[in-house]
Amino acid sequence: MSSPLTIISIIALMVCGCVWQARSDDIKVMLASAATVPPTTMASAVKSTSLTAEQALQRLIEGNERYVADKATHPDQTMDRRAELTKGQAPFAIVLTCSDSRVAPELFFDQGLGDLFVIRNAGNVLDDHVIGSMEYAVEHLHVSLIIVVGHEKCGAVSAAVAGGEVPGHIRSVVEAIAPAVETAANLPGDKVDNTVRANALRAAGILAHVEPILKEAIGENKLMIVAARYDLDTGRVEILKPSEPTNSISKTP
Repeated sequence: MSSPLTIISIIALMVCGCVWQARSDDIKVMLASAATVPPTTMASAVKSTSLTAEQALQRLIEGNERYVADKATHPDQTMDRRAELTKGQAPFAIVLTCSDSRVAPELFFDQGLGDLFVIRNAGNVLDDHVIGSMEYAVEHLHVSLIIVVGHEKCGAVSAAVAGGEVPGHIRSVVEAIAPAVETAANLPGDKVDNTVRANALRAAGILAHVEPILKEAIGENKLMIVAARYDLDTGRVEILKPSEPTNSISKTP
C-alpha cells in the first residue's frame, strides 16, 4: 500500500500536469491568433505619419537648429506620449548612426519618444540586420526618410584609416569601412574626416539600390535616402550631397 506522502505526491504531479497542459493549450491559441493578425496591424495601432520625405528632413533640420542654438524643446517626452505609444509606433524617419556615446539622434535632432526609428552600430555600417530593420520600418511603419549620419572623430573610421591588425570582431567593422577609406585616400585634407563623409555617402548610395523593398519605395516616390555628418564641436548636422566633394573639413556656418 502506498504511503499518504506518496499519494499526495502523485496527486500534486497530476494537478501540475493539468495546469501545464492548460497553459500549453492557451499558448497554442495565442500563437494561432497572432499568426492571423496582419503584419501592419501588429506593427502599429498608431496612425502612420503623414509627413513627406522632404517634410521629415526639414523637421530634423529644424530640430538640429534648435539643438545647436541651445533652444531644444524636448518634444514627445510626456506621460501622455508614453501612454499613446503603448498602442504602437509611427516614427517619421529612420536614422542609421554610430554607437558612439557622444552621438544621440533624439538629442541632436531634438525629437522624442516614437519620433525616430534609430539603428546604431560602430561606424554606422551596413549588414543584413541593419537593412532588414530598415525594410521593416519602410514596409510596415511607412517611414519615408532614411538618414545615414556619420560623425566627426569617429573611432571606428579612425581604426579603418590607421589600418593594421585589429582584435576580435572589430575586424568586421573595419572591413566594412575599408571601401570608404579607399575612396577618400587621395583627397586633400583630414583623412579621417574625409572617410567619415565617404562612408556615410557610400551607405546611402548602397541603400538606394537595395531590392526589393527600398529600391521599389524610392521608385514609387515613397522614400528618400540622404547622408549626413554630425559635428561633435558644434552639434550641427550637415547634409551631404553626392555631387559635392567629400574633402571639406570646415565647420558648417
